[in-house]
Amino acid sequence: MNSHFFLASGNEQHHPKKSVARTTVNACSQEINDNKKSAVGDSDLRTYALKSAQEGDYREAIALFSQLIHRHPEHAIDYNNRGLVYFQFGERQKALTDYNTAIELNPNLASAYNNRANYYAACGEMEAAINDYDNALDLNPSYTRAWINRAITLRDLGQYDEAVDNLEVALLFEQFEGHILAERGRTHHLSGDWNYAQADYRRALALLPLSHKHNDGAGFRLRLQVENWLGELLCS
Repeated sequence: MNSHFFLASGNEQHHPKKSVARTTVNACSQEINDNKKSAVGDSDLRTYALKSAQEGDYREAIALFSQLIHRHPEHAIDYNNRGLVYFQFGERQKALTDYNTAIELNPNLASAYNNRANYYAACGEMEAAINDYDNALDLNPSYTRAWINRAITLRDLGQYDEAVDNLEVALLFEQFEGHILAERGRTHHLSGDWNYAQADYRRALALLPLSHKHNDGAGFRLRLQVENWLGELLCS
């Protein structure tokens, strides 16, 4: 399988996101550290769980999402978010269990299908992955992440033309342009269209973040990969 980065769908709130003051997060952290989780509201607890996951403190994020699930076992989004953290932590079977529970609770949660598809693709279960990307796109045809991930999976199957078609659909929604161009470049590269590949790689590098300190960590990791791919191409 080619080296690539599937775009997961996480960082979801049960309610629309609101800006949270730094002092609120710090206060939430202090209450949690003082074993006062029951005194923290759901929104603040979820915010702190997401923050912990983004900072790579997966054990803390899992504990906090588990607390939310204990409070509200009917909330599919919290299972989906915890599943994503389990997946990032290397606990793939637990991730799958949470994705399945999220989908059982809310069969219309497109992001849970996308995340479960990423699990299947990472495990080499390509047909199951494509089916779940299709489910996500049936629910949300403008779901850019799912179009990108479906294209990556098709590329792994050697279906380069269809992969490019999926990436060009993704471009229509004006999100993740750097990611899309990088993956389209890789697809052209593997299919032998080297001029197109080089052009897409260079366009992607102009858009992807230059530092790991950027809030798009996946984008920075992809940038490093694109630099390697471009180097391979230029040395060919």
